Amino acid sequence: MAIQEGKAAPAFTLPDQNGDKVSLKQFKGDKNVLVYFYPRDDTPGCTKEACGFRDLKKDLAKYDTQVLGISADGDESHKKFIKKYKLNFPLLSDPTRKVMEKYGAYGEKMMYGKKTVGVIRSSVLVGKNGKVLKHWAKVANAAKHPDKVIEVLKEL
Repeated sequence: MAIQEGKAAPAFTLPDQNGDKVSLKQFKGDKNVLVYFYPRDDTPGCTKEACGFRDLKKDLAKYDTQVLGISADGDESHKKFIKKYKLNFPLLSDPTRKVMEKYGAYGEKMMYGKKTVGVIRSSVLVGKNGKVLKHWAKVANAAKHPDKVIEVLKEL
């Protein structure tokens, strides 16, 4: 099932950096959720993107939006990444990449001019009603992406 704007976002429950289960449904009716998929903790693009969301926390809160970062990294890696960059949102672990696959965030991609299979940097903005408001199937610029999310939230 491809992600479609206006349709229900696929349900998921994944462990966060502390091993606590986080479900998309726990935010329904209360917050918008930005689910962003990234390749690895503490790599250059992923760090810029995560720090961008960290720095926009007040703006995101103004639009009742919770950020959830998802990668295949485990809880120890997530804890180090959060501590090193003082991240202020949960990082979820999807080692089987099943949630990534549901969201179209894992598969064939181009990297340095070669076809490879891996995590596709992408984001899905889920409304309080559980429906997809916006899908960024491929995030081209990790550093600028958090600002693009705010632009979309302002338009809602």
